[in-house]
Amino acid sequence: MEIRFQNSPKETSRMNTKELRENFHIPALMQDDQVQLVYSHYDRVIVGGVKPYSKAVELPNHTELRAEYFLERRELGIINVGGNGAVEADGEKFTLSKLDCLYLGKGVKKVSFTSDDKNAPAVFYLLSSPAHASYPTRKLTKEEASPTEMGDQTTANRRTIYKYIHADGIKSAQLVMGLTVLASGSVWNTMPAHVHTRRMEAYFYFDVPEQHRVFHFMGEPTETRHLLIANHEAVVSPPWSIHSGCGTSNYSFIWGMAGENYVYTDMDAVAIADIR
Repeated sequence: MEIRFQNSPKETSRMNTKELRENFHIPALMQDDQVQLVYSHYDRVIVGGVKPYSKAVELPNHTELRAEYFLERRELGIINVGGNGAVEADGEKFTLSKLDCLYLGKGVKKVSFTSDDKNAPAVFYLLSSPAHASYPTRKLTKEEASPTEMGDQTTANRRTIYKYIHADGIKSAQLVMGLTVLASGSVWNTMPAHVHTRRMEAYFYFDVPEQHRVFHFMGEPTETRHLLIANHEAVVSPPWSIHSGCGTSNYSFIWGMAGENYVYTDMDAVAIADIR
């Protein structure tokens, strides 16, 4: 598990491309039969991925957590963006099709991941945050996630938003999680941009065509930077940073948040004309 510490806005504004990528970009998150984890000191969120290919893959514990097991003091959101698969949690099996979500609360001791077919493996994105209370394990399909159509083709941001873990969906201690699917011909996400200093955010991009990329914009609204993101790559977004993007093709992404405020709509909007 890689450990990443916080960076201030002032420090970040002076970073070159390599330094920005080393601190905020998470490449190669999905590896066959492995669990990849990055521990961020922004609200102590862990971003991870697991792609079970030829065997069941267990969620490991890490000495850095100083815990008896991974979810002793944590909660975990899981979204499948690949083929059919399953998650087993303390002996109970949950099947997940593409875009299905599973929440595991504090206290779940043993977690493992499998794919139904190694020729079309499941691809599980993981997001974990510290938890002060235990909430029940719950699965939510994409059809149950109250899909909402937003945006307009004229501004190239027609999209469908699926909300899974939030105050009116799957209950959690602090984790908020969902995903956005951009329609064909649309490329912009989260524009106009916003910030929320009360919580950090992480983005995971998927269904990005092989030869295409997403320009992910970050930084303070008046000091923006960008990262170039490929399929199955993630970005750690600090609380003081915008998190917006534009792709060379349409794509999808998972968004997840943790921090002081649990309300999904808590955000400080930034007018497009004010961005620099």
